[in-house]
Amino acid sequence: MDFTLNDEQKMIQRTVRDFVKKELMPYEQEVLKNEREGRPGMNAEDIKRIRQKAKDLGFWGINTPEEYGGADLGPVMTALISIELGRTFVPFNFGGSADNILYYCNEDQEQRYLIPVINGERRSCFALSEPSAGSDAGNIKMTAVKKGSEWVLNGEKIFITNGNEADFAMVFAVTDKEKGARGGVTCFLVDRDMGWRSEYIHTMGEWGPASLVFEDVHVPEENILGEIGGGFNLGMQWIGQGRWLIPARAIGASERLLQMGIDHAKTRVTFGKPIADRQAIQWMIADSGVEIEATKWLVMRAAWLQEKGQDNRHAASMAKLYGSNMANRVVDRVLQIHGGMGYTKELPIERWYREMRLWRIFEGTDEIQRFIIARNLIRGNVKVGELLD
Repeated sequence: MDFTLNDEQKMIQRTVRDFVKKELMPYEQEVLKNEREGRPGMNAEDIKRIRQKAKDLGFWGINTPEEYGGADLGPVMTALISIELGRTFVPFNFGGSADNILYYCNEDQEQRYLIPVINGERRSCFALSEPSAGSDAGNIKMTAVKKGSEWVLNGEKIFITNGNEADFAMVFAVTDKEKGARGGVTCFLVDRDMGWRSEYIHTMGEWGPASLVFEDVHVPEENILGEIGGGFNLGMQWIGQGRWLIPARAIGASERLLQMGIDHAKTRVTFGKPIADRQAIQWMIADSGVEIEATKWLVMRAAWLQEKGQDNRHAASMAKLYGSNMANRVVDRVLQIHGGMGYTKELPIERWYREMRLWRIFEGTDEIQRFIIARNLIRGNVKVGELLD
């Protein structure tokens, strides 16, 4: 059992880490200032310029097939890259990518949606969640009624990432109530200028999702993504694709925070000694180090299974549950180590504190992950003590 990264993986990991330090971390104070004044952390011009620098290094379309101009590095390398990007809160991702389900576009849809998204000319959002259907995705109420050669959509979507910025949405609606979620839900590609509107939702963190409102929005038949009635499977593929990437990013953020805690503990003196000499502080540091390492191997196993074409859903749920909670414990300890300064806006710890709380909710709550894990074990889908494949 060899856990060693190969030379290419080491080189890419090192390059991304250097890129984050050199190109992204210098923006941190500006991002904090902008966010606290109610503006986006980074402007579009800066993001475009930094993405071009990344593209020049070969970081474009990390998981985009080569036929579309991407690097197609695979899940394991994507996990390593996500860890490195997690070391900063600067809102940046490498360009050249599209939602995995957009690859179900037909030839005409590819030209109108998939390729423009990959090229950065259009922006999409994934619209599944509703006021009464968050983790219970099969309970969506939005309707799509056929009228001639069009479908008329009515309903509301909520907590939609990029919903305020997107110019089209991948919208899931009930097309046949009798068939239930698994056969009666269809995905539509719906341009904003077809008539839907977005409303900003204020949150405790910097994530600003949207509520999308559809009132008699007419969508042509040719804008169905995939097959009529195939929406539920598409939705689950979208959700499952990124579930283990959240704890991957949590690893990078937690490692950065832990180092901040260690550095502060070594310089903060109380009663004549650095607090790093206090056992209470040492245990916080030790527990954080162990939990970060455990998360790392849960994430890497989930990524490895996906890369091998094996079912990684159980592993991804375990990584998501443990990793998102780990990050919340680590940031809480680091804030405690910093005392009053950790609670102020002088340091970015409180910013991470608010952001990390979201990780236990979106892409499937803690409770949903526990439900999935327990169900797999109880039904025998996963055997207790099963040998590794």
